[in-house]
Amino acid sequence: MATVYLEEIREELQKVPKEKDHPFRFFTLATVGLDQVARLRTVVLRDVSDNLKLTFYTDRRSKKITHIKENKRVSLLLYHPTKLLQLKIEGTAIYKDDDATKEKYWSKLDSYAKKQYTTSRSPGSNLINPQNLEYLSEENHFCLVEITPYKIEYLKLSQPNHIRVRFSKVGLQWESEYLVP
Repeated sequence: MATVYLEEIREELQKVPKEKDHPFRFFTLATVGLDQVARLRTVVLRDVSDNLKLTFYTDRRSKKITHIKENKRVSLLLYHPTKLLQLKIEGTAIYKDDDATKEKYWSKLDSYAKKQYTTSRSPGSNLINPQNLEYLSEENHFCLVEITPYKIEYLKLSQPNHIRVRFSKVGLQWESEYLVP
């Protein structure tokens, strides 16, 4: 019976790249580096594969890439306010910045989006005046991150009862168990 919820997860996630205003488009990503402190930030979901691999873009100089190099385990939090649906996802992240992969995704970006990956200084660097941020004309720091989920928790706030299901990847299959909401 829980397979219906896994299919709902898959359907909602796969809508995101096509629907710019989908509530799951912007999600919270948590990483933990060597300092053992959870770091949270909002990222944009760019692609979802058939096997639920999630992709977002970032500057390869960002702290999130440092954290992923130190600890590839990440957590995601997505919320759909209309459907009262929350997804918590745990997975392993890898970053890709090889030329062939980058070009495939880079070519899909408009000029404004591309500009965000061409700053001369790395994200989080001190800046005296934001109006004086310099951009590179011939270089970029674009890369993408792919997250392979191994655990998904589904929470639907519905009437008469809330529904909470944990899906765990075992081999190639998803196993499920109902939880108290």
